Amino acid sequence: MDDIQIDGGRLLRDVQAYLARFVAYPSDAASIAHTLWIAHTHLMDAWESTPRLAFLSPEPGSGKTRALEITETLVPLPVEAVNATPAYLFRKVSDPDGLPTILFDEIDTIFGPKAKDNEEIRGILNAGHRRGAMAGRCVVRGKTVETEELPAYCAVAVAGLGNLPDTILSRSVIVKMRRRAPTEKVEPYRRRLHAPEGNRLRDLLEAWAGQIADSVTDTWPEMPEGIEDRNADVWESLLLIADKAGGLWPEWARVAAVTLVTDAKRETPSLGIKLLTDLKEVYGDRLSMATSDIIEALVVMDESPWGDLRGRPIDARKLSRMLGQYGISRRTLRIGQSVTKGYHRDDLSDAWARYLPMQPDSAVTSVTTATTGKSGSGMSGFVTHVTDVTHSDGHTGDERKWVDRL
Repeated sequence: MDDIQIDGGRLLRDVQAYLARFVAYPSDAASIAHTLWIAHTHLMDAWESTPRLAFLSPEPGSGKTRALEITETLVPLPVEAVNATPAYLFRKVSDPDGLPTILFDEIDTIFGPKAKDNEEIRGILNAGHRRGAMAGRCVVRGKTVETEELPAYCAVAVAGLGNLPDTILSRSVIVKMRRRAPTEKVEPYRRRLHAPEGNRLRDLLEAWAGQIADSVTDTWPEMPEGIEDRNADVWESLLLIADKAGGLWPEWARVAAVTLVTDAKRETPSLGIKLLTDLKEVYGDRLSMATSDIIEALVVMDESPWGDLRGRPIDARKLSRMLGQYGISRRTLRIGQSVTKGYHRDDLSDAWARYLPMQPDSAVTSVTTATTGKSGSGMSGFVTHVTDVTHSDGHTGDERKWVDRL
């Protein structure tokens, strides 16, 4: 196989078609990201960082475990880590046979409300996204306490209920799974019947990775607008894979990146971000507001929690404490003929600019696969809908782009 040049674009389409037979994705962007993530696990020595892949859902029976089961057939040295001990994981990551791909189901038992003493596992999941990362431990040998450092860098995919800490989410490609609708059909997965096909694709991915390994080392892809900082770290390796696959994969990957990053930003924000967002709405065009008026406006907002924070509405002290985290202090204001305590718009504007996402001029509202082949033929095309586009001549209108089959 080494002397046969593999068509990376066609191989990725075959992998995606194989996955789509058994996994009901919430979007085509998720399907693209899953495919690229699997391919990136075969080039772990080339990356500076590896994104976590997180399949999350609010309810059981949403296909998370199935997604990990199919992933297991396609990645190198898979380790299914349910109920794995920290010592076992540390040893597997240090295995001289190669870096494992850790597939951690029921991750909510590690990070969720039922979590107990899992600090070491949390440590390896938090630290191991960066190449060269080490996990420090104290080891007692007889009467001596010694320190040791064990490698933590490896590819990790997780599945679980609810959400994850920001330290994991910010390093993850997040796929919000959901229960299948009656109209969504997938094949029943039987490992004995279907794993050999996945393993064949895995071997092809490994061979292709060997062919492109030298060309991805110390190479950085062009990021789409809006993908920066931590998000750029997450998508760097996946976009490079897409660039090497060629064809329309680079475009598909970038649309998927923008779509999933935008979706992640729409998830439930922290309480502080929620407060800043609601204050921007409350202020409108006002230059300043009294504390009492701010509180009165906040507590009547139907979609916000300010009327019931642990059984009590927000008050001046709580408001002051929360805004103080962003360097915003209450001041004495003159509003009309009255002198009162409150907040000036100028004091809030810096925090709004830093922490609230900018409203884009255009939004990618969907990436729809026109046809996904069920026999390994891959995708036959995408329709990318772009709405409310401001054109160079100043007019605004709807724009639709059809990308033909590769």
